[in-house]
Amino acid sequence: MPGQLGRPLDRYQRPLHDLRVSVTDRCNFRCTYCMPKEVFGPDYPFLAREALLTFEEIVRLVRLFASLGVRKVRITGGEPLLRRDLPDLIRMLNEVDGIEDIALTTNGVLLPRYAAALKQSGLQRINVSLDAIHDEVFHRMNGGAASVRQVLDGIRAAADAGLGVKVNMVVQRGVNDSEIVPMARHFRGTGHIVRFIEYMDVGNTNGWRWDQVVSKQEILERINREMPLEPLPSRYYGEVADRYRYVGTDEEIGVISSVTDAFCGTCTRARLSADGQLFTCLFAEKGHDLRSLLRGGAPDEEIRRWIAGIWQNRNDRYSEERGQSTKQKKKVEMSYIGG
Repeated sequence: MPGQLGRPLDRYQRPLHDLRVSVTDRCNFRCTYCMPKEVFGPDYPFLAREALLTFEEIVRLVRLFASLGVRKVRITGGEPLLRRDLPDLIRMLNEVDGIEDIALTTNGVLLPRYAAALKQSGLQRINVSLDAIHDEVFHRMNGGAASVRQVLDGIRAAADAGLGVKVNMVVQRGVNDSEIVPMARHFRGTGHIVRFIEYMDVGNTNGWRWDQVVSKQEILERINREMPLEPLPSRYYGEVADRYRYVGTDEEIGVISSVTDAFCGTCTRARLSADGQLFTCLFAEKGHDLRSLLRGGAPDEEIRRWIAGIWQNRNDRYSEERGQSTKQKKKVEMSYIGG
C-alpha cells in the first residue's frame, strides 16, 4: 500500500525514487556558482579521508534505499572521478537488487583516463558539466581550471566507450548567457543532449542574484530564433528537465528551471553526502546523520526505518517558496551535497 514502509511517501505524497550519492567534496574546478576560489582556497577544510563513507558503507545504504523504492542512483561530488577506484564502486552498485539505472555527473576532464573502466564496471551514462564552448568564457566560469578542449576530449572518450552523454550548462546572465546558442549549435548533430540549467541559489557562497537568472522561456526563445523547437512529453514522473526537440528531427535539448518554473511538486530525490549525511532537498539547511548509525552498529532494519521516517516527514519545497522568507536561510553548499 502506498505510504507504507516498503515505499514511503512524503507529506506531499511524493515517492522516494532517486538517490544522489556524493563520493567526495573535493573538485579540480573552481566554478563560480559552486566552489568560488575566493572561498574554496588552498586552506579550505575539506573532509578527511576517514570521514568519507567507504564503498561498502555506500553500498549498504544504497541497498536499504532500494528496499524503500529507489531505482536510480547518480554518483556526484565535488568531482567524483577524484575518488580513488571509483569503477569498483560502480561495479558493486550494479549488484544491488532493485537498482535499474546508475549515472555519473562529472566535469569531464578525467574521462579519457577512466571512461573505459567506468563502462566496463557497468556505468550506463554520464552528465558532463560544460558552461561555455569558448575558452575565454569557460575559464571565467571554472576559475581557469581547464580548457573546453579538455572537456570535449572527455566527452569523446565517454562516447567511444559506449556511455550515453548529456551536457549540462548552468546559465548565468552577464557571465555566459552569450553561449546559449553556440552551445546548442555545437552539440546539434552529435547525439549528445544539452541541458540548460537556470542559475540557482544553492549554498551561500556564490553571490546569487535574481537578475542573473536567465529564465527557461528566454533560453528557449533564443534558441528557437535560429533553430525552431517543439515540446516533448515527460518520460516519467519526477523528470527534472523539460524536453524539446528541433522541429523535424529527433534531436532534443532540455531545460531545468528550478527558479522560474519550479518542479518541487514531483521531486523524488534524496541526497547522500560523502560523509553520510542524508538530505531531502538540494536547498536544505542540514542533513541527517546515517554514518553514525552505520558505524555505531545499528542493524539494517533500524537504519531502514529511520530513512523511511525521514522521508515520510519530508515537506521540502524550497523553489516554490523562494523569496524573502528563504533569503536568509543558511543552505548546504553544492560541492558538499552534489548537484
